[in-house]
Amino acid sequence: MRQFYLILSYVLAPLVVPILIYKALRNPAYLDRWEERFGFGRTRTDRRAIWIHAVSVGEVVAASPIVRILRSRFPDIPIVMSTVTPTGAQRVAGLLGEEVIHTYVPYDMPGAVRRFFDRFRPRLAIIMETELWPNLYDECGRRQVPLVLANARVSPRSVHKYRRFVSLFRETLSHGIVLAAQSDRDAERFLMLGADAHRTHVVGNIKFDIRLPEGIAAEGKAFRDRQALDRPVWIAASTHEGEEEAVLEALEAVRLRFPQTLLILVPRHPQRCGSIEALLMRKNLSFVRRSSGEQCNRETDVLLVDTLGEMYLFYAASDVAFVGGSLVPVGGHNLLEPAALSMPIVTGPHNFNAEDIVEMLHTAGAVSIIQDAEELADEITSCLARPEQCRERGRAGRRILDENRGALDRLISLVMPLVDATEIEGPPSEPLPGSLR
Repeated sequence: MRQFYLILSYVLAPLVVPILIYKALRNPAYLDRWEERFGFGRTRTDRRAIWIHAVSVGEVVAASPIVRILRSRFPDIPIVMSTVTPTGAQRVAGLLGEEVIHTYVPYDMPGAVRRFFDRFRPRLAIIMETELWPNLYDECGRRQVPLVLANARVSPRSVHKYRRFVSLFRETLSHGIVLAAQSDRDAERFLMLGADAHRTHVVGNIKFDIRLPEGIAAEGKAFRDRQALDRPVWIAASTHEGEEEAVLEALEAVRLRFPQTLLILVPRHPQRCGSIEALLMRKNLSFVRRSSGEQCNRETDVLLVDTLGEMYLFYAASDVAFVGGSLVPVGGHNLLEPAALSMPIVTGPHNFNAEDIVEMLHTAGAVSIIQDAEELADEITSCLARPEQCRERGRAGRRILDENRGALDRLISLVMPLVDATEIEGPPSEPLPGSLR
């Protein structure tokens, strides 16, 4: 199976450029530093780096505490952070700045992967959540680079997909990989795919170890006083195509009971704001774009957020949160951010990306699971009508978060010995003799 995948990588290589161009038609930022996706690039490190890969925004946020701990413990070792998406790259710049060197991760083609490893010569690789790339993992094995799958998870839907290629993934997971799984269920699924039981650990979900920005509650109140004084406010966060229509339908229903309600609408991908703006105009809804710098007034229906990096501010300014990616089969987004601010949360039925978190929060009464726009409107209206019940739901979510902290410390305890070992032993940065070039 490994040889078949290798051959397939070469056969499909000519399709990579058209795919990249297609993505760039929807988001021109995909052409920024496009050569890095093929392993080329101007950035490189003089010393062997710690490499952390975070697909997009959520993984970047989860990885940031790891970066800061490693920076404090190993200040002389450069840290390279790779992402797949341009929004992830923007979040790296905004959150970590010059603490890391950012690059786009190479496509999983042998030549691109080798060039990437030659540029940064990683001493340790940390892959956030689940990215199973056979050529990349194989290169770690060839160069004896310790590899940690951090905050690792496998959804039930993904297991069925991966099991079709179980022999390939068994080999991929056999290169001395340390697996730090989010839950017992995730660990069991990785074992089904061929992970080494002795290297598979259940550490919990590091997203529970949220550290809120200092003073964010006061900043949120001040923002609300400027934008929506004495108005009910709810937020629809990280929405995807197909969800904004439902959210706006719910807004119209909520305003029958609370006519002064303001909606803060935060699409997952800001480049979609043009089409969302057209939707708002078709519905004759008054809106203000966040990037315009304008203030909302009492006639403003929607604050449309077309910027990145302010989600905590918007949560802190709201009474209740709907978290998107859940009314459409995306898998749901981070419910712990609003829970950290003691907010009542509403989500759709598609939460397979974090089923354990949803189950805990739902059992505690912190999260309501809705099926459509009508149920969304009912939940938002109920929260606004019963503020004390609303606050109790928020407190329940915060208790769940506080009770499950500690995964970050457990993960770091697995990572630190690997960095110390490479400092002492200095494993080779070139492939082992006899490896394919």
